[in-house]
Amino acid sequence: MANKLTDMSKIRKVIKFHCKGKSNLFISKYLSLSRNTVKKYISLFKVSGYSLDYIAEKSDAELEAIFVGNTAEKVNPKLEKLYSYFPQMERELKNVGATVQQQWELYFAANPDGVKTSQFRVHFKNWSNRVNPVMHIQHKSGDKMYVDYAGKKPSIVDENTGEVKEVEFFVAILGASQYTYAEASMSQQKEDFVNSVENAMRYFGGTPEAIVPDNLKSAVIKSSRFEPTINETLADLAEHYETTILPARAYKPRDKSLVEGAVKILYRRIYVHLKNRTFFNLEQLNEAIWELLDLHNRKKLTGRPYSRYELFLEDEKDKLRPLPLERFQIKYHSFATVMQNGHVLHSQDKNYYSVPYQYIRKKVKLLYTQSVVEVYYKYNRIAIHQRSNKAYVYTTNAEHLASTHQFVADWSATRFIDWANSIDPCVGEFIIKIIENRNHPEQAFKSCLGILSFEKKVGKERLINACKRALDFKIYSFKTIQNILENNLDSLDEDKDLNQDLPEHHNIRGKHYYE
Repeated sequence: MANKLTDMSKIRKVIKFHCKGKSNLFISKYLSLSRNTVKKYISLFKVSGYSLDYIAEKSDAELEAIFVGNTAEKVNPKLEKLYSYFPQMERELKNVGATVQQQWELYFAANPDGVKTSQFRVHFKNWSNRVNPVMHIQHKSGDKMYVDYAGKKPSIVDENTGEVKEVEFFVAILGASQYTYAEASMSQQKEDFVNSVENAMRYFGGTPEAIVPDNLKSAVIKSSRFEPTINETLADLAEHYETTILPARAYKPRDKSLVEGAVKILYRRIYVHLKNRTFFNLEQLNEAIWELLDLHNRKKLTGRPYSRYELFLEDEKDKLRPLPLERFQIKYHSFATVMQNGHVLHSQDKNYYSVPYQYIRKKVKLLYTQSVVEVYYKYNRIAIHQRSNKAYVYTTNAEHLASTHQFVADWSATRFIDWANSIDPCVGEFIIKIIENRNHPEQAFKSCLGILSFEKKVGKERLINACKRALDFKIYSFKTIQNILENNLDSLDEDKDLNQDLPEHHNIRGKHYYE
């Protein structure tokens, strides 16, 4: 599609390949971008004067500002209309008696300002060569790993119910050595697919330059001749292993002929040997597959004095890039709005994570794995937390909260007791009594805060006397201290009745007192 925005990860790879000395043609084919698009981004990179390290440090938003903007390629309207005519014309030419000259006459009748017959023929020839190429693929060591699923499926049997379940048969093969990996998985869903692709790279002991999957939904969300949309999880896997995803073109078996040939061979060398055996789980099935797979890889290639395994060791193993130390963790995503208390709800686990208070009421994206939860606003990560599996738990970073929220977040029984003891032990004793007489300690925190704040209002001595008087009468509440202070009943050298001059509903000795 004209003027379609190029993914920022591809722009990064264009610049990276350019700095490594790769040609524009190589980059164009490798990343499935037009040569003009590659040329455009390389030119913008050169004009910017930035280094590769500088570009690598930039976020996607900053990169977009540098390389996108108003730089969209302009399309000649006349040629655009001409090329849109060719697909229908190609179909018409398959009819008996149809000629290119007749098609030009029809085109020119509808477009009097269009191209003449000679230019019409040139453009049609160029278009035909571009959309219908026939290419023999030369496989380079460490270059590509082809992956696919077999059509015929093995099965496992449920020991409890006897139910027979069909499972998927995954195959991966390296282009140069034809060294092969296979395993069974429960489905072709993205979790199982990504796990199988990763297992294949771990089996090969290295990462190829590119992974070539078929156009299944676990790999490609939307097929396209020019820029297919890669599944986000598979793209994350490629980023983790520093490789590239190059989906095979839809309905183009030549693009993945190697892996389809491998599937046919494995039918004869593995599948037929499993057909009459019973397996009760994937582990048993995969152990049998891997035993037969090892025999397949060590068998001599037809007409050659070496096996796939020997060829892999000699020519391809050293060309693969080293594997990262940690395995890939699948990232899931969800969206949430930051609540007024500065937290977002992770709906999967029903718990809450803090974000900086500046993002209150903003809509954010949560990316989470089995161990980590990351929060993004637009392109920027604003928070990261260790994932908690307990429901209805708040995970809070104190730095994220506003100053008032930080003060409330620090409330605890220990804090109030220590504060009270710093004034006087009797004040500490009274605070302890208040906390002990509540069903939950947090119910007493506001009362404790109110009592301790009297120190600034009436002075330390009066607060101490008020607490002593309240302890004598064993009445533990904020109202008790407030009434004592308001009615000047805290002077211990005067024998005043605690109920003197108080309204009946404030009678702190009677049964009608309410806090």
